[in-house]
Amino acid sequence: MGFSPITLDALQAIDAIDRRGSFARAAEELDKATSALSYTIQKLEEQLGVTLFQRQGRRSVLTPSGKLLLSEGRKILGATAFLADQVKELASGWEPRLRLGLETTTEHEPFFVALGKLLEEQPNLEIDIQECVLNGGWEALEMDSIDLLVGAPAPVPAQKGFRTAPIPPTDMLLVAAATHPLSLVANNPRAIAEQLPRCRRIVTHDTARQNVMRAEGLTTGRQVLYVQTMEQKIAAQLAGLGVGHIPRKLIQAHLDASALIELATEHPTSNKLERYIAWKVSNKGNALKRLTQLLGDTFK
Repeated sequence: MGFSPITLDALQAIDAIDRRGSFARAAEELDKATSALSYTIQKLEEQLGVTLFQRQGRRSVLTPSGKLLLSEGRKILGATAFLADQVKELASGWEPRLRLGLETTTEHEPFFVALGKLLEEQPNLEIDIQECVLNGGWEALEMDSIDLLVGAPAPVPAQKGFRTAPIPPTDMLLVAAATHPLSLVANNPRAIAEQLPRCRRIVTHDTARQNVMRAEGLTTGRQVLYVQTMEQKIAAQLAGLGVGHIPRKLIQAHLDASALIELATEHPTSNKLERYIAWKVSNKGNALKRLTQLLGDTFK
């Protein structure tokens, strides 16, 4: 195998410069002198015979060659970081990092209480949290983008190597803002049934990218406003932009204040959403095991 001038240090330098926008800020992040960082890049450019950065105002931006190197280089950095994590985990049994998926319908308090207890026990544990919607969480777990999924919605995908533990279901309510026209007939199921198909639905986007996306709740009507998170959905409905199902626990204060109104229909306006804590059978780290136990306690 021939010598390559592309080192991990060089890739980390290019990544930092691209993210921070200048050699000085990148050097600060990497705890290096700006001159040392400049020398690393200059030497690599000479060895490769290309220009990696060019000035645009006060920013240092990548050239096409630099963009290609960074795009592929980030894959290498990710792979080496993962390898280092695996080595550490094998030696100690405790993962240095946990990647958590939080289903958007999940209430935050019990989740962060459990996480807080884990971090008290393992203060050096790195946590990475991403919000997931419907099949997006299951897909992230299958693709190893996350280690643990909290609030995963039923049904559990079959033959994917998942292990699950149930947590109490959440009560989904059909609601509208007090300023929405449907609030005037909130207790009139027949009037709501007539008007509902003409009302705009507020829908959270399924975060799945490869697998089939799901739609939950209202599926009638032609006017739709898509949002990315449950927080955005609540805000949109409070603004009177449309109607949709929202977990009771996330909007109880708005219900108590009559800012949101539950709508009565001829069919049940609420339903119980079955939920799980889910992980891959192959994930056996101590941090994952401990967090699973703590979540089981806080979600009771």
